Amino acid sequence: MEAIGCWLLAIGDWLLAIGKLKEISEGLKDWRTIVKIVLPLVIGGGILWWMYRDFDWATLERALTSEMDWTWMWLSFPFGILAQVFRALRWRQVLRPLGEHPRLHTSINAIFLSYASSLVVPRVGEVLRCGVLKRYDGVSFSRGLGTVVSERFIDMFIIALLSVGVFVLQIPVFMQFFEHTGVSIDGLVGRFTPTGWLVTAVSVLLIAAMGVYLLRRYELMKRTRAVLKELTEGLLSIRKVDSLGLFLFYSVAIWVCYFLHFYLTFFCFRSTAALGLDVALVAFVVGTFAVLVPTPNGAGPWHFAVKTVLMLYGVSGDDGALFALIVHTVQTLLVAALGVYSLLALSATKPKANTL
Repeated sequence: MEAIGCWLLAIGDWLLAIGKLKEISEGLKDWRTIVKIVLPLVIGGGILWWMYRDFDWATLERALTSEMDWTWMWLSFPFGILAQVFRALRWRQVLRPLGEHPRLHTSINAIFLSYASSLVVPRVGEVLRCGVLKRYDGVSFSRGLGTVVSERFIDMFIIALLSVGVFVLQIPVFMQFFEHTGVSIDGLVGRFTPTGWLVTAVSVLLIAAMGVYLLRRYELMKRTRAVLKELTEGLLSIRKVDSLGLFLFYSVAIWVCYFLHFYLTFFCFRSTAALGLDVALVAFVVGTFAVLVPTPNGAGPWHFAVKTVLMLYGVSGDDGALFALIVHTVQTLLVAALGVYSLLALSATKPKANTL
């Protein structure tokens, strides 16, 4: 079910990106765009309020000032940065067979900015980074978007493989997780009445109708062949990469760095320092799926998921909540700092001559 959800998300992001091609260029002009910004903040904020409504904030101050081992937090930062650098390197490799040759520093800054912008509007960064390469290096927006979609499918495949492996090794723990969170496939299906199935079917039809509406609204139907051709070129560009081994290395390195960025923070806290690699993998996988909920950097759902997993391994609820709060906040600040750096770096970057 998780893997299917990831594939659906990838397809949904593709449709969303197509729908936003003109909306992004027009800027914040109508209330719908505002809702897209405010609603994720409300959802994430509501979950955070519910989780921390009875939290003893004095423990946060003590942890930050005297109880945490900040050395491990600092050591985790290079891996968070490297994950994004490897993503930029992989993106350049996928673009080369299409005749697109963005500069390395532009590609890295585009990735930094895409992650930072998604803190404000979830997933807008995937579209924005294509715009950055178009603006500074003249890379075709449609081709760039096609490669982004193909990269997302590769990432979802890696996540699916990792999830299956972790799930098989930790089935008892996941069963407890489902029980504690009230998630049960049998229970979920059993709750669907004939009316529920009807509503689901109508919802699917409405989503399809919305996709057609967006295509018509943004007058993309007139350019469908040209746009889809370039999107398809981007999607299929992986077949033509100059080194499949290097591509696989980048793909694996991205997720190894993401994991180490998370795992090293376990050693910052007495409550999690003794937990093993397997616990970190479970929390990492569950947290990765929680981030799919459209809130800024997964705020709220990620906290809840990671706290719940840690509790299953004997960590108290307060300690689990403290871990999630500090780790998520610090790592989000890192993403924001990289975004600020990218803005400064791009402001000092001259576009290629052929893009002027």
